[in-house]
Amino acid sequence: MGALSHLRVLDLTRVLAGPWCAQNLADFGADVIKIERPGAGDDTRTWGPPWLKTEDGRDTAEAAYYLAANRNKRSVTCDISTPEGQQLVRDLAAQSDVVLENYKVGQLKKYGLDYESLKAVKPDIIYCSVTGFGQTGPYAQRPGYDFIIQGMGGFMSLTGERDDLPGGGPQKAGVAISDLMTGQYATIAVLAALAHRDRTGEGQYIDMALLDVQVSMLANMNTNYLASGEAPRRWGNAHPNIVPYQTFQAADGWIIVAVGNDGQFRKFVTAGGRPELADDPRFATNPQRVAHRDVLVPILAEMILPRTREQWILDLERAGVPCGPINTLDEVFENEQVLARGLRVDLPHPTAGEVKLVGSPMKMSATPPEALRHPPLLGEHTEVVLGETLGYSAEHIAALRAKGVV
Repeated sequence: MGALSHLRVLDLTRVLAGPWCAQNLADFGADVIKIERPGAGDDTRTWGPPWLKTEDGRDTAEAAYYLAANRNKRSVTCDISTPEGQQLVRDLAAQSDVVLENYKVGQLKKYGLDYESLKAVKPDIIYCSVTGFGQTGPYAQRPGYDFIIQGMGGFMSLTGERDDLPGGGPQKAGVAISDLMTGQYATIAVLAALAHRDRTGEGQYIDMALLDVQVSMLANMNTNYLASGEAPRRWGNAHPNIVPYQTFQAADGWIIVAVGNDGQFRKFVTAGGRPELADDPRFATNPQRVAHRDVLVPILAEMILPRTREQWILDLERAGVPCGPINTLDEVFENEQVLARGLRVDLPHPTAGEVKLVGSPMKMSATPPEALRHPPLLGEHTEVVLGETLGYSAEHIAALRAKGVV
């Protein structure tokens, strides 16, 4: 019994932010019913290559992108533009605790599937909308895309190499960070709303916006600006206040060296065979190292280059200097700590034989999240959900199929 196995979630979301929230809830045991368009499904089903492959190496119809955010769910196809499809969703909402959706502002109202409409059939429903800019404000009607939000929300003004260095300029994150963080915040909001409902019996509406989340998650960079009135700038892999606290190229790859104090700096340069640097008045204290970073960093780069990553990490760990490698994903999934923590999970799959996924990072003693069910095939659970959950007869389901509703 998962921590949320007593709950049912009606998932009307697609792509990443909403499905990420739904997957979090599903990992804790919630019965997540994913509503998808007949014949097409979630947009990310076609966002390949790469594709999930069969045991003999052939591509399946499942894109790897889709697999990342949809485990532990059940898929039901439903055309919500039809009266029958709208009634099906209302019937499911009446037996659900949570509804998640990421349609354009106001779009579901014309189908009678907005919060007020579903509240009429389930008064204590928790209804969470995920959009780019929220339900209010002058941008509410704009479509929201993660890349655009990273730029508008300030993230890209902080990310990337210094403007005065080669390759300088704004950079987006390597993953859709505003989507993923919105999914995480939405999960927290849903759980808070459920706790409130359990105490009071009252449901509520949740308005999640990618832009709100992107601005909020800048954390200390926000308060740095608010306290000083000066907008922080890009520093690439360097630190504005600590030197050396950055990446360096070794003989066979890149490492991170994070020197947090003067004692660690002395240990670092001693391990590198340059102990005199710690006594140089330009470098002896961190404020001096910051002031003379453009002189010091090239010296350190030359010091580090001859040795391998592995040798540097052994030498610096022995000396007590914080450091680590910059791993590619093949190295990540071969890492002994990643293996020990069980982050990779393999699940049976009906067309591929097996699907390799990454499990939840939340470790809990009594109610741990679990990866139990493969990301569903399109419409894989339509018959069982309509029959067992809603009590639709075989004839009713057949009639819906004949009309293209499911």
